[in-house]
Amino acid sequence: MLMSKTLIIAEAGVNHNGCLNMALQLVEAASAAGADVVKFQTFNAEQLVTNRAKKAEYQAENTQNNGNQLEMLKQLQLSHADHLTLMQRCDELGIRFMSTAFDNDSLQFLAGLQLKIMKIPSGEITNAPLLLQYARTGADIILSTGVSTLDEVREALGVLAFGMTTSDTVMPQGRADFSKAFASEAGQQQLKNKVTLLHCTTEYPAPFADINLKAMDNLRQEFGLAVGYSDHSQGILVPVAAVARDATVIEKHFTLDKNLPGPDHQASLEPDELKAMVDNIRQVELVLGHGRKEPAPSELKNRQLIRKSLVAARPLSAGAQFSAQDLVCKRPGDGKSPFDYWQLLGRTISRDYQHDELIED
Repeated sequence: MLMSKTLIIAEAGVNHNGCLNMALQLVEAASAAGADVVKFQTFNAEQLVTNRAKKAEYQAENTQNNGNQLEMLKQLQLSHADHLTLMQRCDELGIRFMSTAFDNDSLQFLAGLQLKIMKIPSGEITNAPLLLQYARTGADIILSTGVSTLDEVREALGVLAFGMTTSDTVMPQGRADFSKAFASEAGQQQLKNKVTLLHCTTEYPAPFADINLKAMDNLRQEFGLAVGYSDHSQGILVPVAAVARDATVIEKHFTLDKNLPGPDHQASLEPDELKAMVDNIRQVELVLGHGRKEPAPSELKNRQLIRKSLVAARPLSAGAQFSAQDLVCKRPGDGKSPFDYWQLLGRTISRDYQHDELIED
């Protein structure tokens, strides 16, 4: 999946609190901030969790309720009709719509929307049946790797490679088929063409000490794939720094108001912060430049002003020989280069020179 600039995903997630009107406001805020994508979450709570699944610590704290995940998620679902309304609004505003599916039926629905890019969340990286279904949508894949080891990422990529290199009628027999697909030339080519990995620290908010941005380099070196970053830290510093480390995708949660009730609002950016992040990322892209060490057009006019030339350190007479006491290096740099200093020593002076006059011998 090749991109000329960082793909910025404004993660609305479930920060609409199950309200379509609020979700539409999130689309508008993401567009106004300059994000490339606004992303939601598509799920059927009954298919996603059992009634035994406890809330994460941050979810219980932020919702001020120790109930289970099922009760919470039922309040955060969007209908299929809501998705279509959101897609239409995205089209009107010129921002790409995306959503993450957490169950088979939701993924089939999203696949029917002909989305060009699909995002697999960190929690599904070991869900091999769902990974296979993702691979067979034909979409490009963004795979988040929070709480994952390199071996788990490799296994997940094996499932994707299998799905991308076999027909829908071919079913795997087990892990060996995934390993074989990952190691194959066709599998590797499909992964390079279609998959981007996101480094991620799955905590809300993620402590700076646990961010480990250098893990992006590890993923890139190990798998040879494009790598980005999904951020759960406070503020905009870390995603901007990730772009400086060649992140090709940035995903960041945002909300209309951090004080709204719900599990993710407090660890999200508000609209003005989201815009600041987008602006900073675009500035970082600009300053990163093309990577060739050569003079920039804007600095060429200063070259002679800051460099030095060989000049007479004192009045010199023709016929004498240049000595170390006769030559000095001073600005501007519009004369003989100081690199010629040693070649002049001992040479006969061709004409008289005044103090500070450019040497022309």
